[in-house]
Amino acid sequence: MDMEARATLRYARISPRKVQIVLDLIRNKPADMAMAILKHTPKAVCEDLEKLLKSAMANAENNHNMDTTKLYVASCYAAPGPILKRIRPRAQGRAFRVLKRTSHITIVLKEKD
Repeated sequence: MDMEARATLRYARISPRKVQIVLDLIRNKPADMAMAILKHTPKAVCEDLEKLLKSAMANAENNHNMDTTKLYVASCYAAPGPILKRIRPRAQGRAFRVLKRTSHITIVLKEKD
């Protein structure tokens, strides 16, 4: 049986497309290396992902009795959440729609054998 620990962030106020760029950097990396990558990557989502990775590591240690030194990011993905629709005033009384996208982000950690 393969043990896995997961953590989920729902309704993050950032586009899934922007999140996916950073998730591609940490996929299949050891957890401590992924944390270092997140610390030194200048993207807006890194702060949230760092917190989420810490949460997944804590879940692994406390809920599943996994060894934190052997953990790696088995999978991570961002799914689109609900879209907030806002209006931007434009010339001649028109209104343009602004879509403020949200994300549901999941990180899954497993132990290396």
